[in-house]
Amino acid sequence: MIRELKTLVSVAREGTFAAAGDKIGLTQAAVSAQMQRLQQELGLSLFDRAGRSARLNKMGHQILEQTQELLRLYDNLGSASAGMPAAKVTIGAIASVQRSFLPDALATLHQRLPECRTRVLPGLSMELLNMVDAGEIDMAVIIRPPFALQSDLRWTTLAREPFRLIVPRDVPGDDWVQLLSQQPFVRYDRASFGGRQVDRFLRKMHLSLREVCEVDELDAIVKLVANRVGIALLPQTAAHQHWPAVVRVVDLGAHTFHRDIGLVHRAQTTLSAPARMLQELMLKHV
Repeated sequence: MIRELKTLVSVAREGTFAAAGDKIGLTQAAVSAQMQRLQQELGLSLFDRAGRSARLNKMGHQILEQTQELLRLYDNLGSASAGMPAAKVTIGAIASVQRSFLPDALATLHQRLPECRTRVLPGLSMELLNMVDAGEIDMAVIIRPPFALQSDLRWTTLAREPFRLIVPRDVPGDDWVQLLSQQPFVRYDRASFGGRQVDRFLRKMHLSLREVCEVDELDAIVKLVANRVGIALLPQTAAHQHWPAVVRVVDLGAHTFHRDIGLVHRAQTTLSAPARMLQELMLKHV
């Protein structure tokens, strides 16, 4: 039944059998068969079907909460030491965080709690936020969403990262408006929260751009600028306190905007002592 329960969590998160199947590598028919089998074994109806969507009914939400707890316990099987289960913290993190303060915080955590197990899951901010909301991970370090969080989620800001205009070092000029209007532009992917901030800024400024490329990975964008493909608006992350010598930074002055990096977790789930310690360590190492 564990397989069916994991599929149930995916269906609850994705909203349709087809989307859940795409996420976990099953056909829509296979997901449907698993959900039918689960409902038969439980003797309960878990969904209110409306068109293609699969919405959990009241009983479905109750089963989902129990499922999440059961899967957490199942995930800890085999981690016992001297008859006591080892503490485990599962954290999601965007790429820039994994390259900056998170490894230092994890290292300190393992020095203080050598019996603790941690798992870091990579991903985009939106998918990591959904995993926290679904109870699949304890917490996540993400870009602050451009919308209000669900009422049962909590947010702690860890860092504010200013956006800068980076240009190849041999491209002259310090007028960022002129540079954006005249130089080819490498866009921070609009599918990410940070990319949406760039898009809103550009629309607010009513700038006409000559876009040549759209990329999500910040290091890749820096390399494209270094190779003179174009210029870009990027957040100055902890990993980019010192930019490569072949690029230079143009400050946006009074028009500088920021992306907030922070920790999100579910309010109704009390964080374990190791998870709370990791949260405190991230605040110190950022």
